[in-house]
Amino acid sequence: METLPPLVQVEYVAKSFGPVVALRSADLSVMPGEIHALLGANGAGKSTLVKILSGVHPKDGGTLQVNGKTVTPGKPSDAMDVGLATVFQDPALIPDLTIDQNLRLTKVDKSLVLEWLANMELTIDFDSLVRDLPLETLRMLDLARALAHDPQLLLLDEITAALSADQAEKVFDVMEKWKERGRSVLFITHRLAEVLRICNTATILRDGVTSAVLSPREGGEKELLEAMLGAEATAEYSGTQRDIVADAPVMLEAQDLHSRGRVNGASFQLRAGEILGIAALEGQGQERLFDLLSGDRAPESGEILVDGSPLKARSPYDAIARGVVLVPSDRVLALLPQRPVRENLTVPLYNEAGHWFSLNSTETERVTGAIDRLDIDTRAQAQVRRLSGGNQQKVVLGRWLASGFNTLLCFDPTRGIDIQTKRQIYDLLRELADQGNAILLYTSELQEIPLVCDRVLVLYNGQFVHEQDAATATEEALLTASHGLAESK
Repeated sequence: METLPPLVQVEYVAKSFGPVVALRSADLSVMPGEIHALLGANGAGKSTLVKILSGVHPKDGGTLQVNGKTVTPGKPSDAMDVGLATVFQDPALIPDLTIDQNLRLTKVDKSLVLEWLANMELTIDFDSLVRDLPLETLRMLDLARALAHDPQLLLLDEITAALSADQAEKVFDVMEKWKERGRSVLFITHRLAEVLRICNTATILRDGVTSAVLSPREGGEKELLEAMLGAEATAEYSGTQRDIVADAPVMLEAQDLHSRGRVNGASFQLRAGEILGIAALEGQGQERLFDLLSGDRAPESGEILVDGSPLKARSPYDAIARGVVLVPSDRVLALLPQRPVRENLTVPLYNEAGHWFSLNSTETERVTGAIDRLDIDTRAQAQVRRLSGGNQQKVVLGRWLASGFNTLLCFDPTRGIDIQTKRQIYDLLRELADQGNAILLYTSELQEIPLVCDRVLVLYNGQFVHEQDAATATEEALLTASHGLAESK
């Protein structure tokens, strides 16, 4: 039988950003009709390679071939001309324009976008402003827009990280259909269960070099982890729950919160030293709840108490002043992307500093301590946007380590980061709780609940409908409650 040549062949590709070497020597061979995983720890070079293939970044060395022909895409339209379309890690849309205006800018056939959205059972008002739509909707729109170009290779960079389980299933269906048509998919994800389920081949990047090409189903998760991170990463992570002292002070309390049909009578208590998990399917009011607790919105009715006193926040600044701080899932919104790492870490301290960007020796020591504690890679410290996604999230967490807090609100903080960085964050959250801080953690990955949390609440239709010890919380039980089928408190 004749062997087909690769659809895409990458050899010895290198890329540096100033002193930071993102890719040293990357090789990749994607065959026609396959779903190919591109894996590696944060900072391994995955997104950089995708952006080189997509025409966003020029390569410094090496070769790219598509269908046997050498190509050098200088912009995304060049990549599309040779059959490569990408769904990037962050939405490639202008927030202050409508969906329709964004589509016209990219000269994509709107009827084809609508057709693909219909195939995925999605309806989007094209007159809506991008900034008014949830991230999950924007990811699916980006996918439909990429498919409308009818590419030979569909490049998906962490698309499922922002999606609920049912939306991720729709993405997997698209990937299978694309494969059946003889087309290919390059799929980046940190969820190894997804790789084992759907990918034929996996290329592993480690420190900017291709370290292995594997068949995921043959070697399993252990082999993938060893190739990505070394043998030490295969050790199973065990949870570290603790018994919460019943009379520990209540740090944060919600009493019958309501907000525009999104939050419908939510109440809970969070005690000092506790990590309280929240589980919910997409769109059950978790985003609005965190907006209320962080001071970004005011509730229509109900009350938020901090250390027993009402929080009447007109902005997040008022919540921060009371020691309640937020780590959002969208780290881009929390950062000053073109400013250095240290400036991003010290933003909350500027209100106390005598001069802008001027810190005393104690504050400087706290910033350095946060960098060391979180092992933040500062090679690209001149601009935080040059850091990997995992290191950017560490900067957001490190900001509050440097400035101090009492209650930490974490909204899906490990979304889209590798297992090693996740474990660092798990350990940090436990350490912070053991120091007497209170932590409220929403996660879209239910398997994190027993690893990190002491107690878990399930949110359904804006209300808490289920509560149990996190150590005994199975995914099945949490999913059942998340569908409103188990109402016990």
